[in-house]
Parts: sequence; C-alpha cells; structure tokens
Amino acid sequence: MELKRSGGVLMHISSLPSPYGIGTFGKAAYEFADFLKKSGQTYWQILPLGQTSYGDSPYQSFSSVAGNPYFIDLDELAKEGLLRKADYENENFGTDAEYVDYSTIFKIRYKILDLAYQNAKSSAELTQQMAEFYKAQQHWLDEYALYMAIKEKMNLLSWQEWDEDIKMRKPKALAHYETELADRIGFWKFLQFCFFKQWYALKDYANSLGIQIIGDIPIYVAADSVEAWANPELFKFDKNRKPTVLAGCPPDVFTEGGQRWGNPIYNWDYHKKTGYKWWINRIKNNLTMFDVIRIDHFRGFEAYWEFPAADKTAANGKWVDGPKMELFYKIEEELGELNIIAEDLGHITPGLDAFLEEAGYPGMKVLQFAFYPKEPSSFLPYFYDKNCIVYTGTHDNDTLRGWIDTTGSPEDVKHCMKYLNVTDIDNLHWDIIRCAWASVSNLAIVQMQDLLGLGNEARMNLPSTLGGNWQWRVKAEDLSDELAKKLKDLTKLYGRDQGNPDVFSVQIVRRPIATVKKLAYKFDTKNMKHAKDFQ
Repeated sequence: MELKRSGGVLMHISSLPSPYGIGTFGKAAYEFADFLKKSGQTYWQILPLGQTSYGDSPYQSFSSVAGNPYFIDLDELAKEGLLRKADYENENFGTDAEYVDYSTIFKIRYKILDLAYQNAKSSAELTQQMAEFYKAQQHWLDEYALYMAIKEKMNLLSWQEWDEDIKMRKPKALAHYETELADRIGFWKFLQFCFFKQWYALKDYANSLGIQIIGDIPIYVAADSVEAWANPELFKFDKNRKPTVLAGCPPDVFTEGGQRWGNPIYNWDYHKKTGYKWWINRIKNNLTMFDVIRIDHFRGFEAYWEFPAADKTAANGKWVDGPKMELFYKIEEELGELNIIAEDLGHITPGLDAFLEEAGYPGMKVLQFAFYPKEPSSFLPYFYDKNCIVYTGTHDNDTLRGWIDTTGSPEDVKHCMKYLNVTDIDNLHWDIIRCAWASVSNLAIVQMQDLLGLGNEARMNLPSTLGGNWQWRVKAEDLSDELAKKLKDLTKLYGRDQGNPDVFSVQIVRRPIATVKKLAYKFDTKNMKHAKDFQ
C-alpha cells in the first residue's frame, strides 16, 4: 500500500443532507465529494455500508456483503422512471433534519422501494440488467435474498428463533420457502441491484475528482446474519447451531464485566482447512467497493477475547490465538498488495506489537487519547512514525468540542492547551485539527463534526449503549465555501493538498519475520484506559 501525505474527512453516508430522512447516494453525496475536492482533501472515510439491524449500528449487519437499502436514493429511482415524485415527496421521513429517525424510515422506505420494484418488472432493459447482476452476484445474493424474505415472513425474528426445519436448513423447508417467497426474494435482490448501481456511480465520481474512498469492515459478523445461518461451519457453533462462545472485550477501568458484543467467534481451524477462502472473498469484495479498507478490531487476528455464550458478561473469558499473519499472507497470495488500515486500538497483549510490525499496515492514532498530564501517551504526535493515520477522533469518540466542554477531564483539556501552546479554548478544536495536520503521519483524518465545532449532541456513537446512536446529520448550508477554503488553506500549509509536487509517497515495508520475532514486548498499562477497545 502506498500512502501519500494527505488529508481526509470522516463522515458516513447516513449523515449526508437529504429531504428523505437519511443520507443517500444522491445529489448531496456528489456535492460532498465536490466539497472535499474544494477543501484539497484526498480521502473520504465512511462507516460500514451493510444493512443495519436492531440498534441501527453499521457494525451489526444482516450480511457481510449486502448494502443498506436506506442509502438508495429515491430521486435517482425517479429519474429512471421507477418512481414518481408524488410517490414519496409528501411522506414524513422524520421531523428533524439533523437526526435520523430510524423507526419512521423503516416504516416508510421499504413500501416506497417495493413500489419501485413493481415498476421495474415492466422494463425489459432493466430486467436484463438485473438478470446480469443477479448472475454475477449469485454466490452471495441468492442466500441473502432468501434469508431476508424468510426473516420478513417470520416477523423479523432472528434465524435462531425460526421454525426448526428452516433454522436447520432442511432441504424440503428451503425448497418450500424458495417457492412460496419467490416474489419477496426478487424484491430483496432488486434492492441490492439498486444499491450497488448507485454506489459505484458515486464512487466513480469521487475517484474522478481525485477522492479515494476509505471503507470500513467489522472483523466479526452479526449473530443474526445470513452468514451465521447459511454457513454455520464458519463459526464456533454446537450441533444445534447455537454459539458456544461469543466475542467481546475483557474487564477494564471502564467496564467491570467487560464488553459483551455478542458476535459469534470464527472457527479458525475450519477457515485454515479451506485456505481462508471466505476471508479472501470478503477482502476481495471490499477492495472492489472501496479504494482502501479499514478493518475494525484488527488486533483480533492476533488474539481475541472469547467467553461462554451463556454468560451475561464477558468477565469469565480468555485470550485465544487468532490466525495472525498466516491469514494475510494467504490473502496477499491471492489478491496481491492490500490497501488496509489496521484499527489497532484496544487491549495490549503479548505478541500484539510483533504482529502489527509484521503486518506493516498503517495503524491509527487518536488525538483525544493523547493529552494525559500524568504520563506520556503513545498517541502524542512526537511518538508517531509516518506509517500511521492520525484522527482527531473516531465515530466512537465524542466530538472535539464535546470532549473539550463535557467529557474530557479539566486536567486533560488544560494539558492539551499547554501542549499546543494555546490559550483560546473556544478555538481549541481547530488547534487540535491543526496538530493532526502538522504531524508526520502520512494521513490525517478529521470528523465532519469537528470541522463544524459541534458539541456532543452531534456524537455518532456512545459505545456499549443502545438507542440514540448513528443519528447525526450535517446541514447542507454547513458545507460552505468558507469552510472548504479554511480546510484547504490548512491542508496546503502542511503539505497535504492534492497535486502538491512536494507531497511524497512512502511504500510500506514489512519487517522480516525473524526481525519481528526479536521485538521486545512491552505491556502498555499507562495507555490502556486511553486505548479502550470500542465496539
């Protein structure tokens, strides 16, 4: 992976402006790409694009491949003649333009998309295009569409609560539902056709401006997912297809019982026997969809925390070795050089440093974890090397202003101001952005909320909570030429702008395995509370 000195903005598709309740692949997405171009940025980082389930988290999806139908733009469907404006423009998609009302959207959007599906059946040209897409994507699309059609019939219950015959995928039951639900299966396939058609059009436009897309994939799949139902051999399930262990995080200073994520754990022995085929296909698919992929909880490939599925907390768990670099060497054999960002935040365990060094993928530095007055933090810029990405904060952090005004301790904020040699707390969020842009990190990423100086009312996610997350949206008028110029000037000042002849590239060089094995392990107890594992 060749990572140039550059800058970018983190904002999910759902956060784009739209009159239809949630951001989409429509006009506002193209205008945001224009904003990035005017700002001199090179990267647009988004969150996972998967279809969200209960809790609305993009990190818990019904499929590791399928896209979120909410992002299908209705106006684009109208341009294709699949809808009329009158079919949707007078609907109430929510009363607050700055927040997504997922409950309202769920009730309305699928009805409108179903109308588009019915209209699509009468278009011979579109029918041919869809047939070609369905054939090309058959390896995942058939199972996904069947899964969603059955889930719909079962009142959205998890597959673990379905009737025993279809839960266990008995051939007669599968054949029965494939026949009975043929039209609904067609509906769910149609939504994926629309999703990917609109996504690749948007990506092509962004790429034409010199903007690269950083996608995001969770390390685990959801328990309620087509993969868990259709391919139970991939996971540590018992004979009744119940998980024996679950994924999470050990107890720390924040959570006495640890974090109980609830995702099934991979059966890595099975993956190894199959040459890691499932993972190779997953990475290949994502590198087709995105220019760069960030893998969430990357440290889980070295060792992961598992605990008995019957436990109410993650406290009674243990660290278990993951596939380590064997997996990625196998993927590279098949796919070549990988454009990967390793989300390397989290608990430090023996061997993790060596694993990250051997992988060689750029890791993450988060400035909100840097300013701890009692001990030097490894997130301070003077510890960086070029092969990393510095963030003002991630989707799991508060906004900068929220941290400054509310969630950061007064001592940490005071230390931050001392470090940056500033006295104006009202402008501190921009001083932290400047700190990121001035650092040696090849890539600096800022949350859109931080550019706007928004407080914690604009926070994207509060980990380990359910409800009120993933809702923030930007207002169209906030993406102003004035803001674009301010960011571009900063970007040019620190050599991160597009087209700058002084911008250099650094080729990632992986250390030889022998060298890696000699690396001394250092348990970073000082920074554990600042490098908290997020999910």
